Amino acid sequence: MRIVLQRVKEAWVHVDGEEVARIGPGFLLLAGIGEEDTEEELSFWARKIPELRVLPDEAGKFNRSLQEAGGEILCVSQFTLYGDCRKGRRPSFSRAAPGPVAQELFHRFLELLRGEGVAVQAGVFGAHMEVGLINDGPVTLILERQRGK
Repeated sequence: MRIVLQRVKEAWVHVDGEEVARIGPGFLLLAGIGEEDTEEELSFWARKIPELRVLPDEAGKFNRSLQEAGGEILCVSQFTLYGDCRKGRRPSFSRAAPGPVAQELFHRFLELLRGEGVAVQAGVFGAHMEVGLINDGPVTLILERQRGK
């Protein structure tokens, strides 16, 4: 699984000109599901993300988690995070999970995040989306771990 986490003041998703999701302060997650991803990988990130200490305390230090701050998550599926541009000029997406598998795992990831007590909104899987955000910081993290770790 590959995730781009952006700390936001607000974020939203539009599909066909209509707003389908919006959050206030929290995290925008662009989530790519890989061909080898399992429930264990989803669970790892669903537990980890709400506890990441990347929100400022009174002194401006990264000491508060999303759970502590009562922030929200907007999660958008993005298979292009698995784009491999090492050869040629057109990215290969062969390491991304196939659509039906990715859709099932993406929805399971949303369930697991909600199970951590976090308010979660989501984009529409497979739709052409317009994603807007107001970065806070900006703070952007790329989350991925090597297999077996």
